[in-house]
Amino acid sequence: MLVALEATGGFESVVAASLGTAGLPVIIVNPVQVRAFAQALGKRAKTDRIDAAVIAHFAEATNPAVRALPDDATRLLGELLARRRQIVQMIVAERQRLRAMTAPRLKQSVARLLKALQKELGALDKEIDDSVRKSPVWREKEDLLKSVPGVGPTIARTLLAELPELGTLDRREAASLAGLAPFTRQSGRWRGKSFIGGGRSNVRAMLYMGAMSAVRFNPPLRLFYQRLLAAGKPKNLALIAVARKLLTILNAIVREQKPWLTS
Repeated sequence: MLVALEATGGFESVVAASLGTAGLPVIIVNPVQVRAFAQALGKRAKTDRIDAAVIAHFAEATNPAVRALPDDATRLLGELLARRRQIVQMIVAERQRLRAMTAPRLKQSVARLLKALQKELGALDKEIDDSVRKSPVWREKEDLLKSVPGVGPTIARTLLAELPELGTLDRREAASLAGLAPFTRQSGRWRGKSFIGGGRSNVRAMLYMGAMSAVRFNPPLRLFYQRLLAAGKPKNLALIAVARKLLTILNAIVREQKPWLTS
């Protein structure tokens, strides 16, 4: 028996946790993939009953691997990090509004809100730090991840919360879960551009940020990036390749329990 749930922006987490606690095997499936599967079957109508049947058929056809669900502490860390991202987005938005304003009264309003948001961000950062540092397992894993130049606390903690399988995967599995595995379009002699997608978008975004930092501060990855550019690879695609290589390095470091060694 297998229970398949469609990802719905986080609302599926409570149901998945309850089913997991009851000992039932649970998987979370990508709604985009499920919809494409339904269209391939010619099912254009969309109701709860039809969706349930399509999801069941999709799970049966693809036979996805069942992975352990995150525990309560990991789920809480993920929620704290998600809220932190929301606060940061609000701060960026308010700063952009501030630049466009001329009325002193409105500028004061934005300034008050920014002050409150910065205070909330500080409180969240402290709670996240306390959650990670009080756990010997998380603390050790975070220190291993942060030993790699280009990886800071936010990236490390996002990986702790949203890619807890890190260290137990091979490089292809890790790239697939992070949405960094390249997909190739080819028909006969025609070969389209490769692209990435799916997977865990927050993990992918953090690794991309880590790649941008690594090409500045991590000599081996900077050299890798420069070789790709010299070979004619566009900057964005080269950064994606660096992000994928960074993930491979982090996965190996956690698996081997050995920090990054500078040459």
